[in-house]
Amino acid sequence: MSRLLLLLTVFAFTSCQSSALVVTGKAPAPAAQPWKASKPLDPEFWKVWSDGHAEIASYDLTYPRYGKPRTGLAVTIFVAESFSWEVRVKADPGRHSAADVFPVMKMNLIEDFQTGIYDYNEQTSAFLALADRPEQQQALGHLTKVSFSSQEWCGHSWAQWLFQPAGLRFNGHSYFDGEADAAMDLPRPEGGVSEEQLFFWARGMAEPKLEAGASVDVPFLRSLQYTRHAHKPIAWTSAKLTRATADTYTAEIKDGPKITFQVETAAPYRILRWESTDGERAVLVKSERSKYWQLNKPEGDAELSRLGLRRRPVRTP
Repeated sequence: MSRLLLLLTVFAFTSCQSSALVVTGKAPAPAAQPWKASKPLDPEFWKVWSDGHAEIASYDLTYPRYGKPRTGLAVTIFVAESFSWEVRVKADPGRHSAADVFPVMKMNLIEDFQTGIYDYNEQTSAFLALADRPEQQQALGHLTKVSFSSQEWCGHSWAQWLFQPAGLRFNGHSYFDGEADAAMDLPRPEGGVSEEQLFFWARGMAEPKLEAGASVDVPFLRSLQYTRHAHKPIAWTSAKLTRATADTYTAEIKDGPKITFQVETAAPYRILRWESTDGERAVLVKSERSKYWQLNKPEGDAELSRLGLRRRPVRTP
């Protein structure tokens, strides 16, 4: 989809939205239609994200695993894409009907860290709807898909959930006994927020929209990464989301950690740091905007230095 067509699609979807609803210290009244987003995207948003470039950012990472803090690397990639509702993947131009395609913000979060003799290589992909789809009860500002994979020397695991009108559809596959193959439907409470949505929420892209100093209690779903590491079933809990200041967002999870995001105070509101009371911490090193998918030739290695990264060694020490 061209940049112009993407913009037209977005404005077509958002032009009939309700007026903005900003939470000021308490939860908003329940909406008549729980799928309906409370605030259309500001046109200023597209001045940043409709240029066909991705934002790539590198972070120094500390991740708790097996009772110890592990040092590593995290990379986030944010990019606006056209998305197919039918197949839930990026929509190539001309392959889908206009009614099937809607804009999303994709986030890929890659986390690599060492645990003794072997390392973990993990990736979360989350897709945030940037337009309402009333017929599917898909709300602007909420996730439409999340997938997660983990690779380490014991084996590998993969899981995803899809936002469906009736709830969440989960599929998972794991090396571990008792978790080999799983599929389930999970009811969707009104206003429910998944942990992966926090990365968009802290950047002002996702619901619930809060003024500085405001809080709201929401149904909350722990991340696919957490449920994999903890070997726990997916289930809704609750969390208190707070915009403590203009640049600080927190999520206090019931019977869980407190997660804090620090972001820039001006667009595009890059994430400068996130940390959790369970020991996870990531601090921004560098970021760039580029069409990174075009930098896959050998000379593309030189671009890694702009992100504070370097080419992987031939032999991992």
